[in-house]
Amino acid sequence: QVQLVESGGGLVQAGGSLRLSCAASGRTFSSYVMGWFRQAPGKEREFVAGISWSVERTYYADSVKGRFTISRDNAKNTAYLQMNSLKPEDTAIYYCAAALKPFGIPTTTLNYDSWGQGTQVTVSS
Repeated sequence: QVQLVESGGGLVQAGGSLRLSCAASGRTFSSYVMGWFRQAPGKEREFVAGISWSVERTYYADSVKGRFTISRDNAKNTAYLQMNSLKPEDTAIYYCAAALKPFGIPTTTLNYDSWGQGTQVTVSS
């Protein structure tokens, strides 16, 4: 498993932007599919975006498509989530997760092996 640490959360006004980072420890980072999930108060954790190990494929939840961009730098063992045009409904704790050599890009929490501690994103109206 890899250890994951998120950063970059904060408070932003609607329409603003934030960039989340997920730093991974371990030498096999490039073997993992990376995903971002979020969890709002009283709601289940939901998939936001995922990226394949080779950076060739990405996948987004409909709710963030066109506004969020996932990327990764395997040389830096870091994944990113660029969030633009933020809305109050994007308010949640955001988690990065790693899945070791799955089939495709998983969208369910059970398919991910490692999780970060989460970073709070709050979007004010």
